[in-house]
Amino acid sequence: MNTTDIRLWTADGFQDDRWQKAEDGSALDASAHVILPLAAFLDLDDETRTKAADRIGVELQPSDALDALLPHLARLPLVALAFPAFNDGRSYSKAELLRTRHGYRGEIRATGDVLIDQVAHMLRVGFSSLEIANPRTLEQLQSGREAGIPLYYQPAAKAAAAPGSYAWRRVSA
Repeated sequence: MNTTDIRLWTADGFQDDRWQKAEDGSALDASAHVILPLAAFLDLDDETRTKAADRIGVELQPSDALDALLPHLARLPLVALAFPAFNDGRSYSKAELLRTRHGYRGEIRATGDVLIDQVAHMLRVGFSSLEIANPRTLEQLQSGREAGIPLYYQPAAKAAAAPGSYAWRRVSA
């Protein structure tokens, strides 16, 4: 997949992406906003992390421990969570934990294999942006059609749109 084929989508529609992915901290020499793999981020010295704090994002793979990132959350403007395959949902849990348990208010981005069936779920657990490369997903989002259902059985990081929108929650008359 070519990175030029990837478009950034938010609930407000498609956006320009100011972030670029890099394999190590050498990309920080420029004034670019850089997303580093967790290991590369942890390898940076504290001075580099502090100087470039507003330009560093971190990408976690499903197997990466969220705990390693927790001491740095307050200074990170972006956390990217990877979806290498449709059937690997560990990044959903990480997004929800970042929003609810750890109070992270920065951008949480889904990367990798993002399909239209996942969009509504990703938004509910706290993702704020999605990297979209799948042609079918691009087509549907460009035409304003998001997949999803209007009622949910479980609570999520994103508050319900209206009281009673959870099927299991009863509201007294």
